[in-house]
Amino acid sequence: MEDWPFDQPENCAAVTNKDIAFEGAPILHVCHDEDDHGWQFLGLEDAQEENISLIAMSQVVKLDPSVKEVAHIPPGWHAWRQHVGGPWEIEKYEE
Repeated sequence: MEDWPFDQPENCAAVTNKDIAFEGAPILHVCHDEDDHGWQFLGLEDAQEENISLIAMSQVVKLDPSVKEVAHIPPGWHAWRQHVGGPWEIEKYEE
């Protein structure tokens, strides 16, 4: 993919929900993990272990190209929005 914006390669595994990966649910919460610099692309609800799926970063961008808007967030930060097309809110992740 030309002009890849993320700090992980296109074929790197990312965490998402099965309903996002396979049923077209929206990506509304993006986390850039501080410990391993991995990425999570989720809904607004807490992810349940039985609903987790791993897919390539490139597949995430194909599902929703607007996630590239938050590719710049540093590790340890997250972004969320209320609906696809809505503005992203970004802040340091506090557990």
